[in-house]
Amino acid sequence: MNKYFRTLAFAAVMLPTIAAAQNPELHLPDFRSLARNASDSVNISLGPWLMHLAASFVDDHDPNAAGEKKLLAGINSIQVRSYEFSSDSAYSAADLETVRRQLEAPGWTPLLQSRDQQKGERVDVYVMMDADHTKGFALIASEPRQVTIVNIAGSIDLASLPALERQLHLPPMKLPVVETTNPRGVTDASL
Repeated sequence: MNKYFRTLAFAAVMLPTIAAAQNPELHLPDFRSLARNASDSVNISLGPWLMHLAASFVDDHDPNAAGEKKLLAGINSIQVRSYEFSSDSAYSAADLETVRRQLEAPGWTPLLQSRDQQKGERVDVYVMMDADHTKGFALIASEPRQVTIVNIAGSIDLASLPALERQLHLPPMKLPVVETTNPRGVTDASL
């Protein structure tokens, strides 16, 4: 019996730690220095209340409204930070490392990692899954004159990202296009 209580006490202490490690909402740094040096910046933080409010503005007479409402209902929060600079090297890689380290936590899985050393471009896309449902999505894209971070906490079908961009007027999430060739020699672009 004593062993049972020790196991229960251990679980009570560890469960909050494990749950926190698997939080799909990233803690984004302030990025004031990036915003100050940027020629153009976007800072969006939509929590549960604002997501609910956005869903209430969906036109119920629109034939696509049911899909849009379902998409918005599954999302708890959206964070977007995007900075464009007028010159190269206006930010350091260290500016993004605190976000990348969070994506090394249990639960996050890299979906796509693309590097173009010649152009200085780097794109990382991560998802957090719970069984067969998406719990979170994260994108970090950087190039010499632009940095973009997108974090979506909640259930979202990745194919729905363009509809989400349109509905909430978000900046486009530029995912790299990967060329694949099927056995017949036909090339198509897909993620």
